[in-house]
Amino acid sequence: MTQTKQKQSMVQTWFWIVSLILLIVFVGVLTFSVVTDKGMPPWDYGTVKFLPSESPYATYQKLPFPQHIRGKGGN
Repeated sequence: MTQTKQKQSMVQTWFWIVSLILLIVFVGVLTFSVVTDKGMPPWDYGTVKFLPSESPYATYQKLPFPQHIRGKGGN
């Protein structure tokens, strides 16, 4: 009788282990299919300016030379 209980307990243990592994794999596959890379986004904002002074929302004057260089013509 003790062997039968021990065998039944082992079967139940492996059943729960396999069930949890399958649940984790299923959630991973579901997450991968929902959150996967959808390719290029449908919007295009064009080129983004790098300097804050070139923003139309800037509250300060534009720089004379946008690359922070000195002298006439950027010397």
